[in-house]
Amino acid sequence: MNMLNKITVLLADDHVIVREGFRSLLATDSEIKVIGEAQDGREAVALAIKLRPAVVLMDIAMPLMNGLEATRQIVKAVPASKVLILSAHCDDAYVSNAIACGAVGFLTKQTSASDMSSAIRAVLLSNTFIRPVPRFIAQGAKRSGRLPRAMPTLSSREIEVLQLITEGNANKQIAQYLDISVKTVEKHREHLMAKLDIHDTAGLTRYAIAAGIIENCVQVTIV
Repeated sequence: MNMLNKITVLLADDHVIVREGFRSLLATDSEIKVIGEAQDGREAVALAIKLRPAVVLMDIAMPLMNGLEATRQIVKAVPASKVLILSAHCDDAYVSNAIACGAVGFLTKQTSASDMSSAIRAVLLSNTFIRPVPRFIAQGAKRSGRLPRAMPTLSSREIEVLQLITEGNANKQIAQYLDISVKTVEKHREHLMAKLDIHDTAGLTRYAIAAGIIENCVQVTIV
């Protein structure tokens, strides 16, 4: 295949060794070319807008902005780019949240090179590619339209603030990251707690883990 006709891919994962592994796997496919790498959700959004890849391979648990929020922003800003989630977890909630945010594919990080290549080609055709198939789809929930409730009714900014809070950042740090005032951060924090009826950082952290916004660093697997 001509270099100009290759399927362009952006890798987004906060672990260098993981990105290197994915790059090596994809290098075995002569029709796919990795054109960029991002180490957090913010960088993934910026590179997707700049490079306009055909497919974005997106991790969920990343610092500053998680992969779900990055997916939502990429789908809005670069609708031609298809997002394929690559996660260490295959819990139903992760899959349903990814779909709700606009991802058209979901794979676990234990996937084979052939499955990854097949998934990339499938999502390019706007076909959903999910491996392994979660329970709610296997049981017909997708066909009936009764997907599990996914992301909370929070704005993109509120989700960004929530993640930064639960990562241990003070209001001043959050304001610097988002280029907003400390007072605005405080208002977002108040709105978050009111919307979720959660009134302490520990509770917000538990909520963010359950919603797939951040990853529980202590818990290795989700059963």
